[in-house]
Amino acid sequence: MAAEAGRWSLIQPRTFEVNLRFDTSHGDLRRAGRVLRLRKDERARLTYKDQSRELGGAVGRREIEFVVDDFDSARQLIEALGFEVVFVYEKYRSIFEHQGTCVMLDELPYGKFIEIEGELGTLRPVAEWLGLDWAKAIPASYHSLFERLRKSRGLTFRDLTFDNFRTVRVSPQDMSVDYADTPDLGRESR
Repeated sequence: MAAEAGRWSLIQPRTFEVNLRFDTSHGDLRRAGRVLRLRKDERARLTYKDQSRELGGAVGRREIEFVVDDFDSARQLIEALGFEVVFVYEKYRSIFEHQGTCVMLDELPYGKFIEIEGELGTLRPVAEWLGLDWAKAIPASYHSLFERLRKSRGLTFRDLTFDNFRTVRVSPQDMSVDYADTPDLGRESR
């Protein structure tokens, strides 16, 4: 794969996101490995994700996402259907694209992450081109990592917001993961 830096296009500059995850009061979606999310960045988007599955070292899942006109009305509709907000998370995201493969640079309150989306055969070459160790890929959601962190550090807050992490410093070991990049990259962690 020719992944020269000049061929990558910035398709979304660094943008702040607020994500609301919904579930039933009994956690039916989470137990089934499904996700119902309402995201607000430059637009509002409603997303449904099926249960994830392992695909040759990557994670695959069906995702249905579409833009909604009004974030608040969409939230009211979802809640009227019997779902409730069970988790709020914030992040900054930048997106780059090259020949159908996207690289997302995510800054969350507990660290910085790279997510690569595309055809299975393009993922590993892009990771290697970025200097990432494929063996250290994290097949867990940001919510799962947050739950690991809450347990290991005894955190009592429910939501993954920058305000909640204002005074909390996190290491990869707190989430049972390791850096996948080279030692001189991305070592700032909150």
